[in-house]
Amino acid sequence: MSEETWDLAVVGAGPAGSTAALAALAQDPTARVLLLDRAGFPRDKSCGDGIAPHVLDVLTPLGAADVVDGWRPLQRLELSRGRRTVDGRMARAVRVVPREVFDARLVDHAVAAGARLVRHRVRDVRVEDGAVVLDDHIRARVVVAADGARSAVRTALVGPRRVRQAIAIRGYAPTPPGRAGRQLIRYGEGRTQPSYAWAFDRGDELSNVGYGEILGGPRQPSRSVLLEQLEQLLPGTVPQAERWRGHHLPLSGWGWRTEQPGGPVLYAGDAAGLVNPMTGEGIYYAVATGAAAGRTAMTCVADHAPVAAGARYRSAVRSRLERHLHHTWLAGRLTRHPQVVEAGITAAGRDQHTFDDLVELGLGDGKLTPRLVASLGGSLIRNQLTPTRG
Repeated sequence: MSEETWDLAVVGAGPAGSTAALAALAQDPTARVLLLDRAGFPRDKSCGDGIAPHVLDVLTPLGAADVVDGWRPLQRLELSRGRRTVDGRMARAVRVVPREVFDARLVDHAVAAGARLVRHRVRDVRVEDGAVVLDDHIRARVVVAADGARSAVRTALVGPRRVRQAIAIRGYAPTPPGRAGRQLIRYGEGRTQPSYAWAFDRGDELSNVGYGEILGGPRQPSRSVLLEQLEQLLPGTVPQAERWRGHHLPLSGWGWRTEQPGGPVLYAGDAAGLVNPMTGEGIYYAVATGAAAGRTAMTCVADHAPVAAGARYRSAVRSRLERHLHHTWLAGRLTRHPQVVEAGITAAGRDQHTFDDLVELGLGDGKLTPRLVASLGGSLIRNQLTPTRG
């Protein structure tokens, strides 16, 4: 690796990184692309495992739509808080695919397209002489940092990020007969909001189960507290589950312009601080920004202008996601108030279009549409006049 300068080096081979490599090679099949990860594949990753249809909208043109093959499409989503419940049919199906399967399949696509996969943990990064140098011996014209919430690349170049975070724990449990073929989310009470437990049927007699909440106090909740909350919201889940893993989620803010500096290093996925603050969803953001980063990198290499990559990529991401990020930031703030969560559930139960708007906002690139805002306002008033105790 020390004898050549790579056109693109991608640090982190998760969804953001593998998609970046795949998009770069789709644009220029002759490109020299290096894909680095500290882990071998397949490997487990703490996540809700939900693959929204928007993810496939990005991967299909790259020839990678088959990463969800063999996993059942799910179209039922149940949301509840206390006694308020909505059980609706989503306009487009979601898959629940374990990350050890999904990520490995994406890596295989990137390697088949021509990326070189190397197991390596990046510790040092610097920019010099028109190239990015990783650990003194890997040189690349452009680097995509897709190495997660605690990005070593970002820490080395600009320092650690200080953003609002959530914490979650995930396990796998047998799917009860009444929950087969559906996703279930139950919002909690008495904790920092928003907080919720989930059970997402994988379609293979197991469900991805877990609990997450916003970090707001001086001390983060312990593992036992997280499991206690999960068991309270979904009784009988914890004793049957196994393979518990916890993780932090760096939640998206109002905008994104400050997250991407100029220059030849691009940040994608969790490393860019892109996790939906309303739902904790991050895979769509990962593949969307990964694809944009890979394409931008190759355009700038072809133009002999890798130093322009940061500005061009920032513009591409803002064009695609900025309005959505504004709306999810506002939605995340609103869902700190339990009465707003209950109003959303009530509104979604009264009107299918409102239900669809909420799903788009939480899983894709949707907005707080005028229809959704009006429905929330009307339900908020009605709920206050006729309160329901949970």
